[in-house]
Amino acid sequence: MKEREARAILFASIEGGSEFWTSEIGSLGAAKVVAQLLKRNYDDKFDKLMNRIQTLNSDEVLSEIRGSGSLFLTPEDIAWPKRLNDLAAAPIGIIAKGDIRALECSALSIVGTRNPTHYGARVAGDFAAGFVDREWVIVSGGAYGIDGAAHKGALAAEGSTIAVLACGVNVNYPAAHERLFHEIVESGLLISEVMPNVHAIPARFLMRNRIIAALGNATIVVEAAFRSGALRTARDAAELFRPVMAVPGPITSPTSEGCHRLIGERVAEVVTSVSDAMEFITTFR
Repeated sequence: MKEREARAILFASIEGGSEFWTSEIGSLGAAKVVAQLLKRNYDDKFDKLMNRIQTLNSDEVLSEIRGSGSLFLTPEDIAWPKRLNDLAAAPIGIIAKGDIRALECSALSIVGTRNPTHYGARVAGDFAAGFVDREWVIVSGGAYGIDGAAHKGALAAEGSTIAVLACGVNVNYPAAHERLFHEIVESGLLISEVMPNVHAIPARFLMRNRIIAALGNATIVVEAAFRSGALRTARDAAELFRPVMAVPGPITSPTSEGCHRLIGERVAEVVTSVSDAMEFITTFR
């Protein structure tokens, strides 16, 4: 079995974010891992996975991906975004729908709350537009709130944006963003770590956050609660030694508590404009 075929089988079988399987594939190669799973040479705790592997056919997996109008990218492909290789649990592969040239550009990840104030939504859109004007791509998670404002800001500035989904590329989640996702595909990308028709579950939102962090050359948090997925993305980016920035808000605003926390803990640099952000990224060590 070829590596690409083996990765397709593993991609369809294993939830993203597993450091064990990333290490195993890195050490043995995907084809050897599949062979070992077929022979049931792993611990009994992997019984469910070993049973599933017996039923999968790589041609069927790859055909389903092609049928969604998407590409299956692996680390062996020229188009693979090498920034993902910095992750301890790098993806087995990714499904990309749209213009893969978006992966070649410098990218800014913009994240934040699903329930922003008007101030937060406007700032996210302004930062997205400002970076697009400098020929950067905007990365976010396709969710309501700051994510949506960032994607829309990039598109309004006639730029490119990447939405990293917690579901398959055929699943419009959230449903109200169906039109937005169609617009993103025209000039940017939808990216997913699961098969095209797989629905979102809570754990997949946390797993996709690490991909958002890794795809960005830098990350900006615009409004986030004291505990939130956006903060997890910021910390993931910091662990990858990427520049992390946060936009301050009113000290009385719960939606800015997370940003102030990151700033107070010196995880993030305060930024108040696109020029501030560009200067920090340029001088970051």
